[in-house]
Amino acid sequence: MVEETQPGQPRDVDELPDRLWTIPNLLSVIRLALVPVFLWLLLGPEADGWALAILVYAGVSDWADGKIARLFNQTSRFGAMLDPAADRLYTLATVVAFVARDIVPWWIAALLVGRDVVVGICIWVLGRNGFAPPEVTYIGKAATFNLLYAMPLLLLAQGSSDFATVVRPVAYAFAVWGGALFLWSGVLYLVQTRAALRSSARPAPI
Repeated sequence: MVEETQPGQPRDVDELPDRLWTIPNLLSVIRLALVPVFLWLLLGPEADGWALAILVYAGVSDWADGKIARLFNQTSRFGAMLDPAADRLYTLATVVAFVARDIVPWWIAALLVGRDVVVGICIWVLGRNGFAPPEVTYIGKAATFNLLYAMPLLLLAQGSSDFATVVRPVAYAFAVWGGALFLWSGVLYLVQTRAALRSSARPAPI
């Protein structure tokens, strides 16, 4: 549900402590710094094993920094912005590399990137009208879960080995379900944004 921010009321991110030197932030910075290395490994030497290791680190550290932040009270404004940025860059780098190597068709990549552009516009429009971003839905979380599994599995599915043959249908199943849920969560963002803007346009009751 999209909730309107009252005048003078800080956003949730703005209410977080303004600190940089925390373990979760360090994990996120390392994860972010490895994005160009990950992309080079996929497109340069095509060292899929090392690229897969970085992708696994990205997934594990993404889970770990959230746990550490909550357990040891190390949440921060910087971390709240850095963590999703790193996730988005990994997704974008993987999609670009997969298209370049013909692992996925370009139109699928265009749909996924287009969805993120639409969501970004929705968040910007909501902010301009005094609304906080919509809460993450279970559909969005399920989409992320499926796509996080699909990416390394698609790498493992490359080649003509027996192992790749076994992994391939599982990888595409995760990719199809994750992509469909990802697009559907984008539609929900549009619905929530429209509902919020319409509610703000109604005249206040007398």
